Amino acid sequence: MSPERFARINAMLDNRQVDLTLCLDQVHKTNNIAAVLRSADAVGVHEIHAIWPEPDMKVSGNTASGSQQWVKTVKHPDVSSAITGFKESGMQVVATNFAPEAVDFRELDYTRPTAIILGHEKNGVSAEAIAHADHQVIIPMVGMVQSLNVSVAAALILFEAERQRKLAGMYGERKLDDAYCQKLLFEQGHPIYAKACRRKGIPYPELDQQGQILADKDWWDRMRAPMPETMA
Repeated sequence: MSPERFARINAMLDNRQVDLTLCLDQVHKTNNIAAVLRSADAVGVHEIHAIWPEPDMKVSGNTASGSQQWVKTVKHPDVSSAITGFKESGMQVVATNFAPEAVDFRELDYTRPTAIILGHEKNGVSAEAIAHADHQVIIPMVGMVQSLNVSVAAALILFEAERQRKLAGMYGERKLDDAYCQKLLFEQGHPIYAKACRRKGIPYPELDQQGQILADKDWWDRMRAPMPETMA
């Protein structure tokens, strides 16, 4: 791993916001999901959540520009399980909704632990999610249309959250578990070795302060040995 890549990944990890997330309430178009992931990565969101009753969910890699490698997606079978998890983690639940009681999205305090729910492309956020939300927000518009594409709405709200959090000094201090960071640094900094470890069932090694592999002779011998099925 080059020093530049090592520094860049570490800078990303230092700015991840573990208590800021999005929840996509049955958003089903892969290009929208991928675009949301891209915005989430841009502002330092560590993981997003998706209400997805179907077992398979695919993300367009081209639209996401590789963001799915850096932002985890946690899938839930229903909205109640997702919201229960948010509230147990002490998060305020914010739902986007075109309703009289909804407030301007910029009025909320996003320095608090926050989960932002965005809805289905046609039907919006579900009634169940709205019923359990702590706040409803709207993005004011002066044109003829009343709503934005879900990925655009996500980006606007996320960048407002980033603005508030930067003013509060919430970026630049690592909040992620060290084991997770070491795993990500190895997989993204040494992808060939990481793939070989998974294929051969070899534990990931530790990395030094420069991102180089710290491993004994036994680890290297196992890494260099041919796979059992290729041996005579």
